[in-house]
Amino acid sequence: MRIESFNQVAQIYNKNKAVRAQRTSAANVARDEVQISSFGRDYQIAKQAVAEASDIREDRVAQLKEVVNSGNYNVDMDDFADKLLQKYNALA
Repeated sequence: MRIESFNQVAQIYNKNKAVRAQRTSAANVARDEVQISSFGRDYQIAKQAVAEASDIREDRVAQLKEVVNSGNYNVDMDDFADKLLQKYNALA
């Protein structure tokens, strides 16, 4: 077996790898761009507004507290029974 020939062949392959690496690095110079549509921008704005909004409607809570504290809050028994059955059926 001739080792010198193997070394020459290995050197040729290593030179080709270096040339390929230079070519790929030159190709990577081009930059990618992202363009978001107007619908996408509107969606992002709406999503951000919802995320920043409070989960609790303070005005509605204050109004209900006032009605409960005054003793004027009435619950319709039929509506309550319907909601209770809906929740029960959803769990079953």
